Amino acid sequence: MSRKVVVTGLGAITPIGENVQETWKSALQGVSGVRALEQDWVQTYDLPVRIGALSPQPAEDVVSRVQAKRLDPSGQLSVAAAREAWTDAGFSGRDADTSDEVDPTRLGVAFGTGIGGVWTLLDAWDTMREKGPRRVKPMTVPMLMPNGNASSVSMEFKARACAITPVSACASGTEAFYQGLHLIRSGKADVVIVGGAESAIHPITIAAFNSMQALSRRNDEPERASRPFDVDRDGFVMGEGAGAVILESEEHARARGARVYAELAGAGLSADAHHITAPATGDEGGPARALREAMESGDIAPEDIKHVNAHATSTPVGDVPEAGALRAAFGDAVDQMAVSATKSMTGHLLGGSGAVEGVLAVLALTERTAPCTINLENQDPRIDLDVVTTARDLPSGDMVAISNSFGFGGHNSVAAFRSV
Repeated sequence: MSRKVVVTGLGAITPIGENVQETWKSALQGVSGVRALEQDWVQTYDLPVRIGALSPQPAEDVVSRVQAKRLDPSGQLSVAAAREAWTDAGFSGRDADTSDEVDPTRLGVAFGTGIGGVWTLLDAWDTMREKGPRRVKPMTVPMLMPNGNASSVSMEFKARACAITPVSACASGTEAFYQGLHLIRSGKADVVIVGGAESAIHPITIAAFNSMQALSRRNDEPERASRPFDVDRDGFVMGEGAGAVILESEEHARARGARVYAELAGAGLSADAHHITAPATGDEGGPARALREAMESGDIAPEDIKHVNAHATSTPVGDVPEAGALRAAFGDAVDQMAVSATKSMTGHLLGGSGAVEGVLAVLALTERTAPCTINLENQDPRIDLDVVTTARDLPSGDMVAISNSFGFGGHNSVAAFRSV
């Protein structure tokens, strides 16, 4: 028998906020987190792209100096977001071993990343070249491996059911919701900490994405650079951050008297098997199939969906197919959906984007408000969506909000949340 899965805790650290409350407030006000990069290496390597959306570092009372030395920056962000979500969920102890409300063997983790510990890897390479192999730190491997974030979160909270690492490029964070949903529905876990994180604003990643012509070069106007759905969009802006969500079976949450934000009603997953960077299009394309699976798994009708947090990266080739996939999956019902493109404010957090956008989709349901899309001055006529440019009230009553993520390699993931 399938179990209902609910959201009981939220955590985030993003370019527009040090926590969920600040991030949500900024998302409603249309605050941009994109800035000119001031690191020395920008000048050293004469990078053609000099903008990014940096996330604040976790405070020392969240991640201590000792812990920070043993975690890649993406791991630090992961632990910070997960701690906020755990506290927000109202667990009595700081981890499963000290809480009377969750069995450690019934607590799981699904925490994604698109790249992993790129800073750790490349710093270690610089150290070896300059100082020799004996100076490479012994913690380098656990810090650089892509499963490091999930591992760190699982050890932080003594989660012994499982620690899963979705690594599906920019779909990773949303795929974590898919994994968490099925872990609870299958009976493997009662509680799952899901999320995603990325901290990859580094000279090599900027140079590489620029070589693909994927990044905006609007260096003189950083706050206006990320402009999803606009005719003048010229690429995405790299961002960093993390989002985390506590999922529980409904019976487990009710038994401990937890506050419930929303139900994770359904999720979808598909692959394009089409092109390494360009999404598949049309009625049978991978994005449309993932959207349909999310509806089917949650017994959702297109008319139930009132809000979409779109993947909407601000790339010339990516935004149009997403609009087509929404119409292919939902038909004319898409005209009644308020669509937000929050990467216009946060930049693109890669493997962390879906997790943060999942948090925002849940808050859109609970607060009955769709967050902003900024910098949309001239909407691409091929994108026939109702895009929210200033925070907008959502209707009362039962409704569904969805969050989309589509990644290089043809990965597609969708999470669908229902109001409670």
